Amino acid sequence: MKTFFIFTLLSLAANTPKAVLNEYNNSEEYLPENFNVPYMVYLQSSPEPCVGTLIDPQWVLTAAHCSLPTKIRLGVYRPNIKNEKEQICNYSFTVVHPNFDAKFLKNDLMLIKLSYPATINMYVGTIAIAMEPMAFNETCFIPTWTWNNYKNFSDPDVLTWINEYSLSPSDCLDTLHQQKQETRMNIMCIGHSHNAMSATKEVSAAPAICSGRVHGILSWGKASIANGGKGFFTEIHPYARWILKMIHSH
Repeated sequence: MKTFFIFTLLSLAANTPKAVLNEYNNSEEYLPENFNVPYMVYLQSSPEPCVGTLIDPQWVLTAAHCSLPTKIRLGVYRPNIKNEKEQICNYSFTVVHPNFDAKFLKNDLMLIKLSYPATINMYVGTIAIAMEPMAFNETCFIPTWTWNNYKNFSDPDVLTWINEYSLSPSDCLDTLHQQKQETRMNIMCIGHSHNAMSATKEVSAAPAICSGRVHGILSWGKASIANGGKGFFTEIHPYARWILKMIHSH
C-alpha cells in the first residue's frame, strides 16, 4: 500500500471544513483513533454494506447496485466501533438512475436523500462532483473500508486508501475487451491488473477523488482495489446535470 501524502478536500458548501491528511502510512497504528475521511458515508445494509459519498449536506451519492441501507452513519473511522463523533441518519427517499442496468452495471448510480441535513463539522463534510472530464493519467485517491477477518454480517474494521493513476479511455476500452465485458460508455478505469486475486475484502462503491472532486464511483473491480487492483468506476461528469437536477427538484 502506498503512502498517502497530502490530500485537500474541495467542498460544495463554503463552510465545509478542509481535511488535510499528511503522510499517514496506511496502517492502523499510524492513524489517530478519530481519523476519518469526512465525506465518506457508511451505508450499513444486508448482505453487504456500501460506501456513500456526501456531496451535499442532505444528499449521498453511491452505486445503484448497493442494497438500500438499514442505517446511515457519517463521521465514521472504523464501522465496527461506534464513536461519539459520528452522526446516524435516516433517509427520506432514494433515486436510482432511470437507465440503470443491473445485469451489466450500466449507469450504476444512486442518490440517497437524508431525512435531515448532516451537521457539517471537522468530522463530517461534503465534496464536489466532477463537472468536466479529468486529465489523462491523473492520480486519484480511492478510500474505502476493509475487513481484517471477514465474517458475514460483520462491519469492516479498517479504513484504507490508495492513490492510483487513471487509464486512458482507449486503454480502459482494451481492458474491457480483454475481460470480455460489454463495451459501455461513462466508465473509467483506475489501477493495474494482478495475476492473483487478493484475499482482501473491501466495501463496494468507493469514490475516486481526482483533483479534489468525485470523478467516479466504483462499480466493480478485478482483485482488491485497495491493493492496487484494477477498478471500473462509473464516471460522474456525464451525470452531473442529472445529479444536480435531482438535488434541486427534491
